[in-house]
Amino acid sequence: MYQSCRSNQLRPFRRLSKSLIFSLSLLSLATMSLATSLSPNCSGTDTVVATTPLVTFLVRVQETALRTFGEEDFDPKLYVDLSLKFNLSKTQKAFDELPRSGENGTVSVEDLKVFIATYFDDAGDDLVYYDPVDFVPEPEGFLPKVKNPEVRSWALEVHALWKKLSRKVSDGVLEHPELHTLLPLPEPVVVPGSRFREVYYWDSYWVIRGLLASKMYETAKAIVTNLIFHVDTYGYVLNGGRAYYTNRSQPPLLSAMVYEIYNRTCDVELVRKALPALLKEHAFWNSEIHKVTIQDAQGCNHNLSRYYAMWNKPRPESSRRDKEFASKFLGNSEKQQFYRDVASAAESGWDFSTRWMRNTSEFSTTSTTSILPVDLNVYILKMELDIAFFANVLGNKSTMESFLEAAEARKNAINSVFWNEEMGQWLDYRLTNGTICTESETWQACNQNQNAYASNFIPLWIDLFHSDLLQVIRIDSQGQTTWNTENALDFDHKCKDAALVENVMRSFQGSGLVHAAGIATSLINSGHQWDFPNGWPPIQHMIVEGLLRSGLKEARSLAEDIAVRWIKTNYVGYKKTGAMHEKYNVQKCGEFGGGGFYKPQTGFGWSNGVVLTFLEEFGWPEDLGIGC
Repeated sequence: MYQSCRSNQLRPFRRLSKSLIFSLSLLSLATMSLATSLSPNCSGTDTVVATTPLVTFLVRVQETALRTFGEEDFDPKLYVDLSLKFNLSKTQKAFDELPRSGENGTVSVEDLKVFIATYFDDAGDDLVYYDPVDFVPEPEGFLPKVKNPEVRSWALEVHALWKKLSRKVSDGVLEHPELHTLLPLPEPVVVPGSRFREVYYWDSYWVIRGLLASKMYETAKAIVTNLIFHVDTYGYVLNGGRAYYTNRSQPPLLSAMVYEIYNRTCDVELVRKALPALLKEHAFWNSEIHKVTIQDAQGCNHNLSRYYAMWNKPRPESSRRDKEFASKFLGNSEKQQFYRDVASAAESGWDFSTRWMRNTSEFSTTSTTSILPVDLNVYILKMELDIAFFANVLGNKSTMESFLEAAEARKNAINSVFWNEEMGQWLDYRLTNGTICTESETWQACNQNQNAYASNFIPLWIDLFHSDLLQVIRIDSQGQTTWNTENALDFDHKCKDAALVENVMRSFQGSGLVHAAGIATSLINSGHQWDFPNGWPPIQHMIVEGLLRSGLKEARSLAEDIAVRWIKTNYVGYKKTGAMHEKYNVQKCGEFGGGGFYKPQTGFGWSNGVVLTFLEEFGWPEDLGIGC
């Protein structure tokens, strides 16, 4: 299932003591069915998850509202988040009977306002406030390294935001799910904030990191339970908790969430509950729609994964804008491919960025499914290491060995396909064919995207890139394999590949991405939100934590410097606006970010989590000022 060739570009893995293969008996029939059923044909028009009649109807309401109310302050997501007061048939009949005028069938402002008030509950009413059982105003042992009283007072205010962002699905959703686009969940949630009224997949990792700093372990476990429920119900974790998100996932960080919670709580039952879902999720990300084989110069095949949304229409939450961009294409198949690529960019979490565009000045050249992303494959590598660790916790030796072998293969693939020795970075790879209709594609250096993106440095986040795999495990004279440390990913710093880390760190420092108020997402000021000058909390955290884990004194110093800059810009922004923001302008301390297709949002789940995580790790001396 995995290639056994060695990368010639970095120090290769030493072979494990015996050949290891996946045992299909470890995977449920449902998992295997999912993996084999997700297989696109060369036309690119299949592999679509059908939406619900309610979503289809709400898109009609959304389009009518745009014509009636106009562009100013129009948020298309609001309309697909509405809940019905009556059944769909009755509501549709009333909508169809509204008086209309003009060629476009425009409804008057007054008529549409009355219709919406009569037939819909407000967006967000299907989630109700929830008082977390484990929230206390000042937890025992909270941020012991924070000595500055001003910073500590602010940190407690950020901690208090967990209570404001906690929700549970209303009884109405559970009793009448057909009236809602919000999907039922078994446990309470923590939402990002503002227009993001529901749970989101990759946001939840940094929310959980912050909850752990806040000692809110039960709330963190509830989030994981909900995401496991997604896998059990849909076969994968959804982008978010709405019916219009069922056609795509997001960066796969569920295993990382489970690992962080286990590392704090030693909750073996959580691991036992999570492992089957993680096996299913791993199969999903290695299914035929995601898996691409690249052959290197030595003739060795490497399997890597890509984003591939199961959708080829305008996204319901942004229908009109998607249609506008697609109007540049004449053929229906080209439009369908564009819609799939846009939805796949949303699946990446980087929606939107020049990273996914063939022409960085033209959004219609978005071609996400033709790109093998560095960071996605790092997340899957992390998943493979985590599954191996969890299997060891549960005493499942064969699963542990299988996923250590999988991790070895993926590391070789990442280094063979993405690594650029001259730049000292891992670079996204653009597929020549743009599809997976061929058995494999031959690697070409010119297909690496040599633009500077923060994602080029995400492999630092995984300890495997600082240490040989055999430092993680111990193999005795009888070939028995056991985990080498109590904490599988906290390797002995003496084992770090210092030369590699120093090379990448120098490249990072000279990349132009590090600015006065944090790490920029790219160097291209495109107007898209995942480009310059925006800095995003997940990026700051993964790179800082990666530098920190390297064990190098200079890397720790750089990590702390970036963390201090990020904490300061969050603090000053909070004092100026009274809110935590989704993203920040890395050129201007205290300024929140902009760009993109919606107004800047506040709340904000992952921003709170990263700040609390940085303060827990680095603290704040009493004599260190907090202003810009």
